Amino acid sequence: MTETLIEESGPKGPPILFYYAAVIFAVAGLADSAYLTAKHFSGGEVPCSIITGCETVLTSAYAQIFGIPTAAFGAAAYFAAFSLAVFSIYGNTRLWNVFGLLTVLMAAFTVWLVYLQAWVIGAFCQFCLISAATTTLLLLTYLASRLFSKK
Repeated sequence: MTETLIEESGPKGPPILFYYAAVIFAVAGLADSAYLTAKHFSGGEVPCSIITGCETVLTSAYAQIFGIPTAAFGAAAYFAAFSLAVFSIYGNTRLWNVFGLLTVLMAAFTVWLVYLQAWVIGAFCQFCLISAATTTLLLLTYLASRLFSKK
């Protein structure tokens, strides 16, 4: 079974294992950002157990874009990444490059958000950092898939 996951993906393209990894990372990011979005709309406090600063970040001026929680945009992006990875598993490997473009855009926005936390807000949110790590894993998965693509 493992050999099948590593080798199957059609005549060209990355091993299918990369698509499955992307699905797992996208679901993790979706869960994280959906949690933050739900907490935003319910008005509940987000518990920070590892670091302090979640409430500072999540109530800052940067926590919303046009009145929509930033985490909701993250949830939409993670859902799109999940969908593109699933379509790639089922044979539409051209969408894998769309996935790559999406992860580059997500990573660029993530760099901006981490910059804001570090230098503008002066506090960090552990759930936001989990999202940043997840986005980084998605981007690295795509980049690694390019290295192992069949020519």
